[in-house]
Amino acid sequence: MTEVYCRGMADLFDDYPTGAAWDEMIDPDGGGSRAAYRHLHAALAQLSAGELRGRADTLARSYLAQGVTFDFAGEERPFPLDVVPRVVAGDEWEHVAPGVAQRVRALEAFLADVYGAQRAVADGVVPRSVVVSSEHFHRAVRGIQPPNGVRVHVSGIDLVRDGQGEWRVLEDNVRVPSGVSYVLSNRRAMAQTFPELFAALRIRPVADYPRRLLAALTAAAPAGVDEPTVVVLTPGVYNSAYFEHALLARSMGVELVEGRDLFCAAGRVWMRTTQGRRRVDVIYRRVDDEFLDPVVFRSDSLLGSPGLMTCARNGTVTLANAVGNGVADDKLVYTYVPELIRYYLGEEPVLPNVDTWRLEDPGALEEVLDRLDELVVKPVAGSGGKGLVVGPAASRAELADLRTRLVEDPRGWIAQPVVQLSTIPTLVEDGLRPRHTDLRPFAVNDGDAVWVLPGGLTRVALPEGQLVVNSSQGGGSKDTWVLGGAVPRRAPGAVVGQAQPVPVEAAVPIDANPSDVRVQVMQQQQARAQEPTC
Repeated sequence: MTEVYCRGMADLFDDYPTGAAWDEMIDPDGGGSRAAYRHLHAALAQLSAGELRGRADTLARSYLAQGVTFDFAGEERPFPLDVVPRVVAGDEWEHVAPGVAQRVRALEAFLADVYGAQRAVADGVVPRSVVVSSEHFHRAVRGIQPPNGVRVHVSGIDLVRDGQGEWRVLEDNVRVPSGVSYVLSNRRAMAQTFPELFAALRIRPVADYPRRLLAALTAAAPAGVDEPTVVVLTPGVYNSAYFEHALLARSMGVELVEGRDLFCAAGRVWMRTTQGRRRVDVIYRRVDDEFLDPVVFRSDSLLGSPGLMTCARNGTVTLANAVGNGVADDKLVYTYVPELIRYYLGEEPVLPNVDTWRLEDPGALEEVLDRLDELVVKPVAGSGGKGLVVGPAASRAELADLRTRLVEDPRGWIAQPVVQLSTIPTLVEDGLRPRHTDLRPFAVNDGDAVWVLPGGLTRVALPEGQLVVNSSQGGGSKDTWVLGGAVPRRAPGAVVGQAQPVPVEAAVPIDANPSDVRVQVMQQQQARAQEPTC
């Protein structure tokens, strides 16, 4: 039964409905806003609907002018940024951030183990079948030791609030997590839209992220390299996240390269420049594993560079994030992470998982088949919301087809209860309305500590009642304000290396047909969307 929260003095909230989901701003029982939102709520209450829409229009024009875009159904669109931010109290963040860092440390230990001694398998913590049957477990990586022991240099851990307002982990992203560019861009745009709030509130800065990332990448350089050359490897301009790749390279002051810009010679990776070749020590790669090295993975790949994996194995180049991390993203492995935290760290999980059924368990499969119309069923290697089936919203035909697929491949699926993701007031055509959100905090591991960016990417499902928040499914974003701020630090300048002449025996660049490259970029993106795979 939907209630209506009436404030009386402001038309923006006069007919704001609150229902079953936990609302982040409005406390229907307390008769006002929650404590963290008090200043924001008061500021919004002073605006008319027309004034708020005016600020929203200014925000949208700013994004369009900056070229902050993403790919939606093959079309490049400005990324939707809602004018109402998410606010997280400082003391609450002191619970969330350690929980994210704890999870990253456990996943680091797990990855080192599964590509090494596999102690967790031998001790019965994780079944061997779960590891080796994962699509993203690559035996070619076994035995490779990262220079400073870090495989998860960057992670994005997706969190949701349940109906009681408790934070829970929805999934882990430790392959090539994207979205941090929107965090940085959202903050710049919102600071211009609500300067009075930034002056009144102590909002923790996010501008330090490029410096932190560059420091972590530099720390991961091969042994004996004093001034490492770091590059960002992109699939190219046709990739949906190209804006992010370019922004991060520019912010860190490093080169943005494509696979054709790199070659391997004399046991090292080199970058072609107008002054000659330059040694490359660390590659922050945004190319999927399967396209990274045609010698080891897809032989037809035009997006990577032959020999990268050999150099990584020899310890002359660091690939960040490490190849093979996807086994830790597997949604069946996700169900074991609480046990992995206890096993590797000797700690209790700070952030609980969403309750999950492992369908390879016959009893769990039978229960889920009896309750398909009540549950959310996900492919274990899925991403971007693709392949997910929300039982209460599915047709009989869809449920019948799903039932067949679950029986045929129970290892390929998990099931969860429908979590009523928390809502935040969001400006839509009808005014401010509750819309479901999640939060992706980004963490950077430099080998000494895991630093969690204060805030992260809040994604919002714009259609009414929609629970899938991914931008690939039509979602938008909100700036995330963590209260209790400090003065931001300035990012460092560019990393400069010495150019060297290209030797005669250097590899000859492949003059790929641009249309072929575009096809492979699309294949990489489609693989993430369609593989039994934010």
